[in-house]
Amino acid sequence: MMAGASLPAAVPVQWRRLDGGVAAPAAPDGLGFDAPATFRRLVANFEGGGELVVIGIQDQADRDLARRAIREAIAAELLLLSGLSPQRIIVHTLRGKVPWAELGFPDGPRRTWLAISHDGALSVAAISLHGPVGIDVTQIADPAAFPDWEPVARDYLGPDTAAALAALPPDERPAAFARAWSEREARLKYLGRELVEWSADGDHALDACRCLPLTLPEGYAGVLALPPA
Repeated sequence: MMAGASLPAAVPVQWRRLDGGVAAPAAPDGLGFDAPATFRRLVANFEGGGELVVIGIQDQADRDLARRAIREAIAAELLLLSGLSPQRIIVHTLRGKVPWAELGFPDGPRRTWLAISHDGALSVAAISLHGPVGIDVTQIADPAAFPDWEPVARDYLGPDTAAALAALPPDERPAAFARAWSEREARLKYLGRELVEWSADGDHALDACRCLPLTLPEGYAGVLALPPA
């Protein structure tokens, strides 16, 4: 970890093409994670958060195809970063289970933590070397098609967030709701938990995460959840 590393205002997403292409060059000589910091394809190297990459796929609204595309993008990223052969990289993305990957280095397997999210035509994934990570993307609803936000916010986001949303002008509420929803989902994924309704006791552990917004195309909100400082 780089000394003095700090948290950015927002985390950029490295977009990958649906044909498996990448926007950035491969790590030199297949070094990847073990290369000098200036050569790494890391989006972030946060204090207390370790090394991680955030990638995404655009323009794929079919959920099954999106799952396949982001899984292939993760595998390609790990291939470039690790310098391993494809046979030594196993990506586990079973539905209902926390995703993860195993890198088969000669000196022994190495676990890589993953978090994945899909909504609308976007898919995003976080790849972490040093521990759990959470990520979520949420499409911002059209204000005219957003009549039932209040009971959903009260049940899943809690009374304080529901009250804050109610105080906003109607045209600002969908974006704020999407940000709050993504933050909750990212925190839950960081802890390896499924979506559950808000409760004062059950949500206490979620407050320990650090959350940063993702830089996304217009019409979407997203959040990355990191370990506590």
